[in-house]
Amino acid sequence: MQPAQTNTPAAGQISKTLENFVRWLESYGEVSWDHQSFFAGPAGRRAKGLYYKNKLLGTVAVAPMIFCEAFFPSARRLFHQPMRLPIADAHYAMGFAFLHEVTGEPKYLDQAVHFLDVLKESRSPGFAEFCWGYPFDWVTRNGVLKADLPFITTTPYVFEALLQVNQLRPSDEWKEIMASAVRYATTLIKDKPFPGGGNTCSYMPGEEFNVVNASAYRATILVSAAKFFGNEEWLKIAAGNVDFVLAAQNANGSWPYAKDGVRDFVDHFHTCFVMKALAKIHRLNGDLRILAALAKGVDYYLKNLFGEDGMPRPFSKAPRLTVYKCELYDCAECINLCLLLRKNFPQLEKTLATVVAGILENWIKPDGSFRSRKLILGWDNVPMHRWAQSQMFRALAFYLRDTSEHETE
Repeated sequence: MQPAQTNTPAAGQISKTLENFVRWLESYGEVSWDHQSFFAGPAGRRAKGLYYKNKLLGTVAVAPMIFCEAFFPSARRLFHQPMRLPIADAHYAMGFAFLHEVTGEPKYLDQAVHFLDVLKESRSPGFAEFCWGYPFDWVTRNGVLKADLPFITTTPYVFEALLQVNQLRPSDEWKEIMASAVRYATTLIKDKPFPGGGNTCSYMPGEEFNVVNASAYRATILVSAAKFFGNEEWLKIAAGNVDFVLAAQNANGSWPYAKDGVRDFVDHFHTCFVMKALAKIHRLNGDLRILAALAKGVDYYLKNLFGEDGMPRPFSKAPRLTVYKCELYDCAECINLCLLLRKNFPQLEKTLATVVAGILENWIKPDGSFRSRKLILGWDNVPMHRWAQSQMFRALAFYLRDTSEHETE
């Protein structure tokens, strides 16, 4: 890979980092363990299910998994097998597309197309439209979400990857899959009026409302699709979801995970999900209400979701025991958010520089992959494509592409 043509000091180092990562990915393969591996297998699912039914007994049941997560993260292999995850494949497709844009090398575009081909095969079975979920049973406080149940928090990533690659190598097939994904988002995902304003959408077909990032994701895919396909009706649906997201913002500028009176925690990467979605929508429609909400959100974000070292911290106030100090996922989403918003909010430049420097200095392993978490003691070095090797790969490739464009303006 030729170093990116940019004056940014980190560009050469990032180019080398990405080159090494691509070699690691080719060697390691495209399946991996996951953040949820401890609880994706039979024993973990039973323990987590008991925890939601009986906090005392459940705490005893999940204690071995939490202990391993904190001190022996490689024990994931004892609880579940490696998996292929659609979110990761979508991020890899976007990351390779960015590398192609930066370098002009066809091999990177070929790799992006490869991951889209994989995504065609990993769609959720049993649904007429293209949509994607998790390849494991996910135990939640509201019950077990079966493997391959399609989520509105997953499908938009695939749509975004398809849209990006289609701009570089147009294909009627990609367009049809994109249109199918939008039909999923408009027909199987339902709306419900929110008392504070707007419509909250379901997390999955017809179920689980009031999750803020779910409505943000849906609004983003619909606004993007409306512009690409020229369908004004999708803008009307998206507007209701945007209104909900804006109404869900707390007075201090934060967004809770959900507006259900229970899951009101504020964490790093879900905050990024919401603000990234709003930033993308604002770029497309110029809604000044969104910009005002983002101004409050950025202020809260910078004051409450970073440690003294300037690196992301998981929660503004942890709702439960947290066995790690910093997470690769949070760092990747921080980079993405700063790149999207730095023109509107220049104060994010310092944060961007600090986090990128921190990753380059402390988070790269000798084999070219990234560390997954900084634990209370030591590191979690288990490479997990969804958590968040693929996200960091995409974020750094996006950094190269965006920075080269930023400097020529």
